[in-house]
Amino acid sequence: MSELPRVAVVVLNYNGAKILPEFLPSVFNSTYPNLELVLADNASTDDSCEWVKENLPGFKIIRNEKNHGFAEGYHKILSQITDVDYYILLNSDVEVTPGWIEPVIELMQSDSSIAIAQPKILSYLEKNKFEYAGAAGGYIDRFGYPFCKGRIFDTVEIDQAQYESNEQIFWASGAAMFIRADVYEKSGGLDPDYFAHMEEIDLCWRIKNMGYKVYYCKDSTVFHLGGGTLHETNPFKTYLNFRNSLITLRKNLPLHLSFGVLVIRHILDFIQWLRFMFTGKFKHAFAINHAHYDFLITQATWHSKRKKLIKLFKKPNKIGLYNRSIVFDYFVSAKKTFKSLDPKHFD
Repeated sequence: MSELPRVAVVVLNYNGAKILPEFLPSVFNSTYPNLELVLADNASTDDSCEWVKENLPGFKIIRNEKNHGFAEGYHKILSQITDVDYYILLNSDVEVTPGWIEPVIELMQSDSSIAIAQPKILSYLEKNKFEYAGAAGGYIDRFGYPFCKGRIFDTVEIDQAQYESNEQIFWASGAAMFIRADVYEKSGGLDPDYFAHMEEIDLCWRIKNMGYKVYYCKDSTVFHLGGGTLHETNPFKTYLNFRNSLITLRKNLPLHLSFGVLVIRHILDFIQWLRFMFTGKFKHAFAINHAHYDFLITQATWHSKRKKLIKLFKKPNKIGLYNRSIVFDYFVSAKKTFKSLDPKHFD
């Protein structure tokens, strides 16, 4: 019998002393036999690393020299983890369930073209509901707006076993992402310029452009607290979401589509800007201004990155792309759940 693939669970931490005792023991008790546990510390100033060292000695602690954010923080740590077949990127506020690793690895081992997968992600606070950041797998509309099976914008569904099949998705959540280590390295990995938000969508899209598959695994479940890094009321989160979404389109769309899509995206973002202004959320409106300005003045950067990436792109895998506007369908046509969307509009 061949040896099981070597797997590294990598938990990114920044000043997590209050939450690690609640969530990390479940990860420590994972039953997968060929496992390495890593706490990737982003230069914490609290005693979180000391707590892990004393209470969960099975964790290897690797420290960054400063807080690099999610994307670069992970990227720097992963470059130091060798001799593994799979990475699992896991948020520090995720509670895992017994046997959560085995079914995902089994699924990925069954098909070498599956490069990324995620488990079912439910809410830690309301365990019968899907969690906002990932739910039962991520999708994207033609203008770059992400949504999930189980969550569209602010409508989050109760888990009633309505999404119980292993299937291809467009993107997997960075809250609990399984990825082949060799494909991660070949793709260039998480883009450090993102800092946080949308970086996993960019990575998944890039890897799909390389011809690989991204999957949702129904047989594994984790519970995510969410909102631990940047709360939705923080304008910086608005800035990152809007800026990084534009960057993702610029880097991954075919050139013959990118200009038209970005023009429409600017119009849709302007509508959201008006919405923020009329509701008195001026800081969020200004965050959109800032996001678009920064995107426009850094075009040379994204053009250069795309030129490097295009060499990797083979036959793009577009499964999970929604060929309509999810904004229109949600706000105008009142299609609030994934099952209300017409399957014929998906690739």
